Amino acid sequence: MQIARFVPSRSVALVALLVIVALIAAAWLGLQPQTPAAEPVSPPDGITVTPAPTLTAPAGPPWRYGRVDARFTVIEYADLECPFCRAYFTVLKHWIDAHSEVNWQWHHLPLTIHEPAASANARLVECVGEAGGPAAFWRAVEWVYTHSRGDGLGLPEGLGYPGMTPAAQQCLDSDRPDTLIRSQSASAAQEGIKVTPTLRLQDHQSGKTLLLHGPVEGDALLSAIDLLAAGKAEATSREMPAASLGDTPR
Repeated sequence: MQIARFVPSRSVALVALLVIVALIAAAWLGLQPQTPAAEPVSPPDGITVTPAPTLTAPAGPPWRYGRVDARFTVIEYADLECPFCRAYFTVLKHWIDAHSEVNWQWHHLPLTIHEPAASANARLVECVGEAGGPAAFWRAVEWVYTHSRGDGLGLPEGLGYPGMTPAAQQCLDSDRPDTLIRSQSASAAQEGIKVTPTLRLQDHQSGKTLLLHGPVEGDALLSAIDLLAAGKAEATSREMPAASLGDTPR
């Protein structure tokens, strides 16, 4: 009797072929040497690698506006009841926006003739800044200059700051802003600064400074920057003639 032979179909033969190929590939890969994981490279002895610094805006006073890594800083000694400071605020802000190599630092100098409104306004903007950060501080300064009657008359009766938060109110109820304002005023007095606005232009690269009296216009600021950059300014502050936006600063 003849026994029938089993003849696999084409599909079964194809599957078997694929299995054989897979087994051969797996065996070949298993014979390959494994690449060891890369080990961290240590710096040579005596060399310390310092991570690159992260540039961040200061978290509190002295408040700055503009690029934190700017070479030059315009430090403005200002009174929030001073009409010349008010007129100069927008002018200087626009100038800083157009000059990335310069930033702007605020320094409180409430004048006796404008008290108690000048210090009250300074307390307000400081507490808004403490609660909300640099952007909130500069918005508060702009709001005060927009709404204050100036010359010591202060804000209109019953007008409150629209951005007041519980944290800012808590600050106002404390003596924290008074301590800061007195400290900045005393610092200005020690440097002989008695009028507002007064500007101190500082070159962070050379450490040299120039003291400028009055609301100095853009061309005069650029001339002062050129003087500092050329290394022709003295290391200590000195006065420099300045173009003004109006009459004698107060």
